[in-house]
Amino acid sequence: MKKALFLTTIFMCFFIVAQASGKVKTVSIKSDILGCTKYYNVYFPDGYKTSGKQYPVLYLLHGLSGTHETWAQNYDMARIVNETIESGMCHPMIIIMPDASGENARHCGRHTGYQNQEGWAYEDYFFNELIPHVEKTYRIIGDRAHRAIAGLSMGGHGTFMYASHHPEMFSSACPMSARLTGVTEVDEDHDQAYIDDMKNNDFVKKFPTYSAEKIKAMKTVRWLFDCGDDDKLLDGTLKMYMLMREQGFNAELRVRNGGHAQRYWRDSLPLTLTFVSIGFTEH
Repeated sequence: MKKALFLTTIFMCFFIVAQASGKVKTVSIKSDILGCTKYYNVYFPDGYKTSGKQYPVLYLLHGLSGTHETWAQNYDMARIVNETIESGMCHPMIIIMPDASGENARHCGRHTGYQNQEGWAYEDYFFNELIPHVEKTYRIIGDRAHRAIAGLSMGGHGTFMYASHHPEMFSSACPMSARLTGVTEVDEDHDQAYIDDMKNNDFVKKFPTYSAEKIKAMKTVRWLFDCGDDDKLLDGTLKMYMLMREQGFNAELRVRNGGHAQRYWRDSLPLTLTFVSIGFTEH
């Protein structure tokens, strides 16, 4: 009898935890700018269907060779977000995970990345189609104070690029293990346009050339840089952080044990969620 009661209690606890979980859904969007159908994953916090509330939003970008599904499939995103919300360390929020994958088997061929390319204006799509679409479709608050962006590696590059190009759009930006300097090593199946764009978008080199007006606008964003101490991209993160610190930016830096790896990014996500939630509260 005691054993049955114990098992019933365990089952009830599991059921409660399962019920208190956010959900991830894959959605398609027809893009006139790109001339094709794109996909994104959307995370809904627990209670979204019944609460009637509006929520802040985080745009969470994947890295090279990833897709819109990578955060959910490889990095255990939904469980981590659920646990971080349930612990009280972040606000319930909607999370949008767009697709910036390339067109070969490793997703790093033609049309890779978050930047505009010749004949493939992905940044224009992101700001002019994707954001308006998701913020009309779902109960998103839809103002700068409740909108944040984060991403890893190539997605960290995209995070810095988008928040520096459009600082009026985001309260917080969190480049994780970000490629902030030009490409130094690539595989032969990487798209040449992507390689060239990364070289041309060396943010560490570009930053000292930014105008006073651009620096002032970027200072309105809260910045969190996070990179492992064994990561080949750490040097760029440290240089960018120091450049911004010298200019008086509201920037923070996290360097923890680890490399350019899934385990590191799983541990980065709760820190990111807490950081952007503080930004949602401050505004």
